[in-house]
Amino acid sequence: MNNSLFQKVKVTKATKSRIDTVDFENLAFGNVFTDHMLECDYENGEWINPQVRPYGNIELSPSARVFHYGQAVFEGMKAFKDEQDQVWLFRPEENYRRFNKSSTRLAIPEVPKEVFMDGLEVLVDLDRNWVQKGRGNSLYLRPFVIATEAGVSASPSTKYKFMIICSPAKAYYSGEVRVVFAEKFSRAADGGVGFAKAAGNYAAQFYPTNLAKEEGYQQVVWTDASTHEYLEEAGTMNVFFRIGDTLLTAPTGDRILDGVTRKSVLTLAEHLNIPTEVRRVSVQEIVEAARAGTLKEMFGSGTAATINPIKGFACKNEKFELPQQKDSYANLFKEKLMDIQYNISEDLFGWRHLVQPKAL
Repeated sequence: MNNSLFQKVKVTKATKSRIDTVDFENLAFGNVFTDHMLECDYENGEWINPQVRPYGNIELSPSARVFHYGQAVFEGMKAFKDEQDQVWLFRPEENYRRFNKSSTRLAIPEVPKEVFMDGLEVLVDLDRNWVQKGRGNSLYLRPFVIATEAGVSASPSTKYKFMIICSPAKAYYSGEVRVVFAEKFSRAADGGVGFAKAAGNYAAQFYPTNLAKEEGYQQVVWTDASTHEYLEEAGTMNVFFRIGDTLLTAPTGDRILDGVTRKSVLTLAEHLNIPTEVRRVSVQEIVEAARAGTLKEMFGSGTAATINPIKGFACKNEKFELPQQKDSYANLFKEKLMDIQYNISEDLFGWRHLVQPKAL
């Protein structure tokens, strides 16, 4: 940690913790928040006044540019607690790099590493009691930045607010997940912001996803905007396909998020000698494999869900159910990832980041 920044971070502790009011066994994802949050402002060309303070409302002008032009970027991360009460982050520098890549695309100034990483450590350490032990439990971390300058002229803001809030979490999805392949709507296009964690990307997904839910599906698997012939990513997750023993996933680019869990799955697959192909995956290829019985699995990967098996899919009014696999890749990757995240197995790849206790 950058000690100079740590000394500059103003820490104002909550007078009383709300942790005793929380039912950790019955959490709705993202609805309960910890006692503190990180806040830092950008003014006059620099990030100033990093502070951790009690979780609470912020005040913005109705003309703040985030409301009118959508300059908003976020990340999703998690903290885990092992059986020795140590708290770990999973590949946080990957999230930091992607956060700034997203910010640059939306003309938002990059957040310095010491503000993001060191501020994150101060916050997580202060709220470490909210990180529950036990497999499946975690603390979801939401760094985000918004444009705060007042004014409705169509230009980038000169003022921003960077924040991190934390929410105790269990599994993101429960029950069986089925998806529908997109035939009309698109998530992203070449040259756009599909690769960025831009807030508007998710708002644009809500309507088509609601239509899918009305038909009994939990997510949409997005297809390319030009032809709708190639599968790209699934709702809030990157998506993988297993044909025979080979794992397929689409390459990242302008349209597809460079998922941290996706990267980790590909690294694990290489380590486990599982044949993998990162290439364009056509709708027709997957439909034909399903008909032939060679499509063994589909699963999504993402921070919130980690690995989520997909039980079935629909394409052009045809429905397919996938067989249950005794040697499921989805289960294998999920177990391997969680063993690393919870400090159960050796971390061969240097993915764990220990949150050191500090004298706050």
